[in-house]
Amino acid sequence: MADQANSAAPSGATEAVLKPSDPAPEGAVPVSGIDFNQYAGKDISAADLVAGMTTMGFQATSIGQAAQLINEMRSYRDPETSSGATIFLGYTSNLISSGLRETLRYLVQHRHISAIVTTAGGVEEDLIKCLAPTYLGKFSSPGAGLRAKGLNRIGNLVVPNNNYCAFEDWVVPILDRMLEEQEASKTSEEPLHWTPSKVIHRLGKEINDERSVYYWAARNDIPVFCPALTDGSLGDMLYFHTFKASPAMLRIDIVEDIRRINTLAVRAKKSGMVILGGGVVKHHIANANLMRNGADWAVYVNTANEFDGSDAGARPDEAVSWGKIKADGQSVKVYAEATIAFPLLVAATFARAQQEDERSQKPHGTATEGT
Repeated sequence: MADQANSAAPSGATEAVLKPSDPAPEGAVPVSGIDFNQYAGKDISAADLVAGMTTMGFQATSIGQAAQLINEMRSYRDPETSSGATIFLGYTSNLISSGLRETLRYLVQHRHISAIVTTAGGVEEDLIKCLAPTYLGKFSSPGAGLRAKGLNRIGNLVVPNNNYCAFEDWVVPILDRMLEEQEASKTSEEPLHWTPSKVIHRLGKEINDERSVYYWAARNDIPVFCPALTDGSLGDMLYFHTFKASPAMLRIDIVEDIRRINTLAVRAKKSGMVILGGGVVKHHIANANLMRNGADWAVYVNTANEFDGSDAGARPDEAVSWGKIKADGQSVKVYAEATIAFPLLVAATFARAQQEDERSQKPHGTATEGT
């Protein structure tokens, strides 16, 4: 009798484990990954890879969603004026130090974006790379040993201190000429007021090197905003220049630039944000979009989390609460390191569209600075 009683599973356990499910909601998408059998005998493109990631789950799905939003930004045309969306690109300095610089340059070279926000390092490291290379190193290299050799480490990258000496030799004569132009204009009807964006435009023209992001920004008249222009080697050079130039000094006006970037956002027919990393680059773009009651699209790519209340780690919905992303806007955050995620996104969006347009011999769509 006892054996018979023990032969049946406990009813409570059965009910707990085999609890019936509600029907799947209408429109529910089944999880599926990339079936490489479909590509037997042929190469798989990056765009195909990203498309297949959309239903994979986790951060792969976020990358797929990000590509969809970027394609919407890229392809938007205003029905009345045919003008495109205004696309703000933000990135931190370490990404220029890395090989992602070439991806960022591509976007600027081909006018895929409307405006840039970066940090001082995001400006100077691009220019310095035109003068001398950055090298691959190791995350584990001891700092004291590197310091003794005059080497500076950025993650697993190494920048010789001589690179900054070369930058000083190049930039100081330009600062001299900029000061002369500033002082000479004082008696004119329109005195010259330098701003961070004007300084970067000038340096981009002076470098005259097609490898440079800011060469192409100057050539294509894409504004580059850097509210923290003095927070880096360029700030060091400006500091030393004040002693050389005394009593006259370069004056750099940040107020004119905040008016410029905010007006750019206000006048945008549609606005999109693509932001790699956090800090000032993320907030400066988002705050400009507050002036128009929020961006229409937002793509964040960073590894920060929100538990500490930082803006860097905040998910897009927090920006909705501030009016920096529209309540009905579309947004996604990709929790990934940008040198892995962003080349995939560009390959599946801007680069793919440009290649298709070139094959059909049609001019590819470009973002526009709002007018």
